[in-house]
Amino acid sequence: MGRPKQMLAWQGKTLLRHVLESLITSDADEIILVLGHEAEAVRKSATELQIKVVINPDYKQGMASSLRQGLLALDPRSEAFLVLLADQPGIGPDIINHMIREFQQANPKRGIVRPVYHGLRGHPVLIGAQYLQEARQLQGDVGARQILMNHPEDILEIDVDQDVVLKDIDTPEEYQQYTKRTGPGES
Repeated sequence: MGRPKQMLAWQGKTLLRHVLESLITSDADEIILVLGHEAEAVRKSATELQIKVVINPDYKQGMASSLRQGLLALDPRSEAFLVLLADQPGIGPDIINHMIREFQQANPKRGIVRPVYHGLRGHPVLIGAQYLQEARQLQGDVGARQILMNHPEDILEIDVDQDVVLKDIDTPEEYQQYTKRTGPGES
């Protein structure tokens, strides 16, 4: 992208600001922002927010190293963790809250919640604390995907009515498409 992706503008804010504001207004109890490349510049954009910031010095080792750093900073009383990336600014608090509620109310209890839009699996994912140790041992650029692959029987897929769960921004072309969207939650 030529600069930190999370600092790209959308709707008058950075992508990161959209994600953080959605988390802050959601029912999430704790928000941990993990930074790597150009961490200080990115951190300055969020200094006034009530979040925990963790620096990942090993960010070049891949997404799993950032996930690990965030999980090491997690409150030990946490029942679960939600993995939401800065390139998913359309994920609003309504989706996050829906996932949290479904996790808490699932019967039988499930350890992983994943949103689904018209049969297509999306993100973010919410993962129960029983998978903390496994998540902390992940390597490379796999993120939490490996946990889902290892425990398909424990996944609760919940239907959502917003295609934003399928969208992230990885290329300049995807960013251009995203800038045409009118706001979080647009289908």
